[in-house]
Amino acid sequence: MGGVSNMVRQLADLGHRIAEPVTSGLGPVALFALRLPVAIVFWRSGRAKVEGWNIFSVSDSQYFLFREEFGMPMPELTAHVTAIAEHILPILLVLGLLTRLSALGMFVMTLVIQFFVFPDAWPVHMFWAAILFAVMVLGPGRISLDRVFFKR
Repeated sequence: MGGVSNMVRQLADLGHRIAEPVTSGLGPVALFALRLPVAIVFWRSGRAKVEGWNIFSVSDSQYFLFREEFGMPMPELTAHVTAIAEHILPILLVLGLLTRLSALGMFVMTLVIQFFVFPDAWPVHMFWAAILFAVMVLGPGRISLDRVFFKR
């Protein structure tokens, strides 16, 4: 039995030796890649809420949705705050600037969407939340402005 466990240990060590350069080389790219999909989703949602490029000009249809469909409290304010957040937070996330704070903001928005707006869409929201949670915990990595401005 000792021979089998020794062989398993050697195979595990070999796996670690092979994975280490791949992880150190591609780890930063993977952390950057994590930030992109959820940023794109939130950015597109923000773009759908406004007219033109003025992030403060929320469309009338959005006010209607926030008031009538979603039943949000203070629908005009909520629509404005959401539109602004969905424009600013994804940009910060992609740039890797204030990354953990941006991910936290989008994580909270995801929870609000899940529990109060679209409760049946949990399979999608689960992926957004998992990505944002990973970014909050792991940070932005080397491909980020956080790394440039706040070296640790």
